[in-house]
Amino acid sequence: MPGIPSADIEIAVAQVQRLVRRHLRSPLIDDAPPRRAATGWDCETWRVGDTVAMRLPRRVAAAHGLAHEQVVMPGLSRNLAAAGMGAPDVVFAGRPDDIFPYPWSLVTWHEGTAGLQVPRAERRAWAAPLARAVAAIHRTSPGDLPPNPVRGGALVTRAESISARLADLRTEARIHPADVDLLARLWDAGLAAQEWRGAPVLIHGDLHPGNLIARGPQLVAVIDFIDVAPGDPAYDLAVAWLCFDAGGRRAFIAGMGEAFTAADWVRARAWAAAFTVILLGHSDDAPAYAALARETLAELRPE
Repeated sequence: MPGIPSADIEIAVAQVQRLVRRHLRSPLIDDAPPRRAATGWDCETWRVGDTVAMRLPRRVAAAHGLAHEQVVMPGLSRNLAAAGMGAPDVVFAGRPDDIFPYPWSLVTWHEGTAGLQVPRAERRAWAAPLARAVAAIHRTSPGDLPPNPVRGGALVTRAESISARLADLRTEARIHPADVDLLARLWDAGLAAQEWRGAPVLIHGDLHPGNLIARGPQLVAVIDFIDVAPGDPAYDLAVAWLCFDAGGRRAFIAGMGEAFTAADWVRARAWAAAFTVILLGHSDDAPAYAALARETLAELRPE
C-alpha cells in the first residue's frame, strides 16, 4: 500500500524563485535556480544556497506543524548545539501570501548522508551523541505548544488503529505470522506498562534514521521537527530499535542514563513495534522505509 500521501500543492521551481525574490535578500542565497533536495510526507526541501535551504509544506495538514517548528527551533537549536549536535535553524520564517498559501522557512543546511543510507553496524558510533541530542530535545521547554493529536500521547490513544493494522498484516501475509504475534505482544506490553508519570516534555515526534544526518562516521544533525510537541518521551526513545543494532542500542540506552524507568523502555519498544507495523503496511512506494521496517522487526525479535 502506498505510504507517501498525495500533495495538496505542487511546488514548482518558479514558485520558489518568486518567494526568494520577494522575501529573501541575503548573501547566503545564490543565483542558481532553486533545486529540490528532498520530498517527504509533509514537506519539500529546496536548496537555494550552499548553506541554506527552503522548507515548504506540501500538505495543508503540515502547515500548523511547520509554524510550531518556527516557534520552538531557536531554543531547541541552542540546546542541541550545546550538546554538540546540529539542527535546521530557522533563518527566516515565511508567512502565507499570494505566492504560497502555507508558512515556510529558510533554514540552515547540514551537508551529509541521511542515516537511512548508513548500515546499522556503522551507526553504533552515533549512540552517545544521539543520546545527548535526545536529552537536549527533552530539556527544551515546549512553551504553550499543543500536544500532537497522533504522536507522543498515551499508547491507548492509538490502540484501535494499531490493532486494525495488525489485523491487516495478518490478512495480507506480508510477514510471517509469528512476527505479527511478536509485534502484537510488544504492543500489548506497552499498553500494560505504567504510563509516563512526569510532565509532558518536548519530543521530536519523528525520530528515525531518515531524520539523522551523518558525515563519515560522525552524526552531525537531527532534522525535521515538524511533529515537535509536548508528550511522552518514550515516543522518541523508540529510536533505540529504529536506528541501532543490539550493540548500538545498549550504548544508546546507557547514554540516556537513569532518566527513564524499565516501564518507559517497554513503552518505547512498543512504539518501535507500532512504527514497524505502520511502515510494513504503507511503504510500497518508499523502499528505504520498507527496509527500515524489516530491519527494525529483526531488532525487535528476542536476542
